[in-house]
Amino acid sequence: MHIEQVEKMCGGFGQVTIKHLLEEEQMKDKCGLYAEVTINPGCSLGFHEHHGESETYYILKGEGVYSDNGELRRVKAGDVTFTPSGSGHALANVGSEPLVFMALIIRG
Repeated sequence: MHIEQVEKMCGGFGQVTIKHLLEEEQMKDKCGLYAEVTINPGCSLGFHEHHGESETYYILKGEGVYSDNGELRRVKAGDVTFTPSGSGHALANVGSEPLVFMALIIRG
Protein backbone atom coordinates (compact mmCIF):
# COMPACT_ATOMS: atom_id res chain seq x y z
CA MET A 1 0.00 0.00 0.00
CA HIS A 2 1.41 3.35 -1.09
CA ILE A 3 0.91 6.39 1.18
CA GLU A 4 1.60 9.91 -0.02
CA GLN A 5 1.31 13.32 1.56
CA VAL A 6 0.37 16.18 -0.73
CA GLU A 7 0.86 19.85 0.18
CA LYS A 8 -1.80 22.32 -1.02
CA MET A 9 -3.63 19.63 -3.02
CA CYS A 10 -5.55 21.18 -5.93
CA GLY A 11 -4.76 24.62 -4.49
CA GLY A 12 -6.14 23.79 -1.03
CA PHE A 13 -4.59 24.56 2.35
CA GLY A 14 -2.19 22.40 4.36
CA GLN A 15 -1.57 18.74 3.79
CA VAL A 16 -3.69 15.83 2.56
CA THR A 17 -2.68 12.21 3.19
CA ILE A 18 -3.66 9.65 0.55
CA LYS A 19 -3.48 5.94 1.36
CA HIS A 20 -3.77 4.18 -2.02
CA LEU A 21 -5.61 0.90 -1.51
CA LEU A 22 -5.13 -0.20 -5.12
CA GLU A 23 -2.29 0.69 -7.47
CA GLU A 24 -2.74 1.67 -11.13
CA GLU A 25 -1.95 -1.79 -12.50
CA GLN A 26 -4.65 -3.31 -10.27
CA MET A 27 -7.31 -0.84 -11.45
CA LYS A 28 -6.63 -1.59 -15.16
CA ASP A 29 -7.67 1.87 -16.45
CA LYS A 30 -11.21 1.47 -15.03
CA CYS A 31 -10.51 3.56 -11.92
CA GLY A 32 -8.30 6.56 -11.43
CA LEU A 33 -8.18 6.30 -7.64
CA TYR A 34 -9.34 4.09 -4.80
CA ALA A 35 -7.97 5.46 -1.56
CA GLU A 36 -8.51 6.48 2.04
CA VAL A 37 -7.91 10.22 2.30
CA THR A 38 -7.23 12.21 5.48
CA ILE A 39 -7.53 15.99 5.78
CA ASN A 40 -6.33 17.41 9.11
CA PRO A 41 -8.17 20.23 10.91
CA GLY A 42 -7.79 23.56 9.14
CA CYS A 43 -6.67 21.89 5.88
CA SER A 44 -8.53 21.43 2.60
CA LEU A 45 -8.58 19.78 -0.79
CA GLY A 46 -9.05 22.64 -3.27
CA PHE A 47 -11.70 22.99 -5.95
CA HIS A 48 -11.08 20.87 -9.03
CA GLU A 49 -13.12 19.55 -11.95
CA HIS A 50 -13.48 16.05 -13.36
CA HIS A 51 -13.67 15.35 -17.09
CA GLY A 52 -14.21 11.84 -18.42
CA GLU A 53 -14.50 10.47 -14.89
CA SER A 54 -16.63 10.73 -11.75
CA GLU A 55 -15.55 10.88 -8.11
CA THR A 56 -17.39 9.63 -5.03
CA TYR A 57 -16.48 10.38 -1.40
CA TYR A 58 -17.74 8.28 1.51
CA ILE A 59 -17.07 10.12 4.78
CA LEU A 60 -15.75 7.80 7.51
CA LYS A 61 -15.07 10.27 10.33
CA GLY A 62 -14.84 13.95 11.07
CA GLU A 63 -16.78 16.80 9.56
CA GLY A 64 -16.24 19.17 6.72
CA VAL A 65 -17.69 21.62 4.25
CA TYR A 66 -18.13 20.20 0.76
CA SER A 67 -18.36 22.40 -2.33
CA ASP A 68 -20.50 20.90 -5.08
CA ASN A 69 -19.86 23.25 -8.02
CA GLY A 70 -19.75 26.13 -5.54
CA GLU A 71 -22.83 25.09 -3.55
CA LEU A 72 -21.64 24.48 0.02
CA ARG A 73 -22.96 21.85 2.42
CA ARG A 74 -21.74 20.25 5.61
CA VAL A 75 -20.70 16.59 5.56
CA LYS A 76 -20.07 14.11 8.39
CA ALA A 77 -19.50 10.39 8.93
CA GLY A 78 -21.90 8.32 6.84
CA ASP A 79 -22.44 10.97 4.13
CA VAL A 80 -21.75 10.29 0.45
CA THR A 81 -20.90 12.84 -2.24
CA PHE A 82 -20.88 12.29 -6.00
CA THR A 83 -19.23 14.47 -8.63
CA PRO A 84 -20.08 13.51 -12.22
CA SER A 85 -17.91 14.20 -15.25
CA GLY A 86 -17.98 17.89 -16.15
CA SER A 87 -18.49 19.03 -12.55
CA GLY A 88 -16.19 20.20 -9.78
CA HIS A 89 -15.85 19.92 -6.03
CA ALA A 90 -13.72 20.74 -2.98
CA LEU A 91 -13.63 19.66 0.67
CA ALA A 92 -12.42 21.48 3.78
CA ASN A 93 -12.01 20.09 7.30
CA VAL A 94 -13.88 22.43 9.65
CA GLY A 95 -13.84 20.11 12.67
CA SER A 96 -11.37 19.49 15.48
CA GLU A 97 -10.40 15.96 14.39
CA PRO A 98 -9.08 14.54 11.11
CA LEU A 99 -11.61 14.25 8.28
CA VAL A 100 -11.24 10.75 6.82
CA PHE A 101 -13.04 9.51 3.70
CA MET A 102 -12.88 6.95 0.94
CA ALA A 103 -12.34 8.38 -2.55
CA LEU A 104 -13.22 6.50 -5.73
CA ILE A 105 -12.60 7.86 -9.23
CA ILE A 106 -14.29 5.87 -12.00
CA ARG A 107 -13.26 6.54 -15.59
CA GLY A 108 -15.65 6.59 -18.50
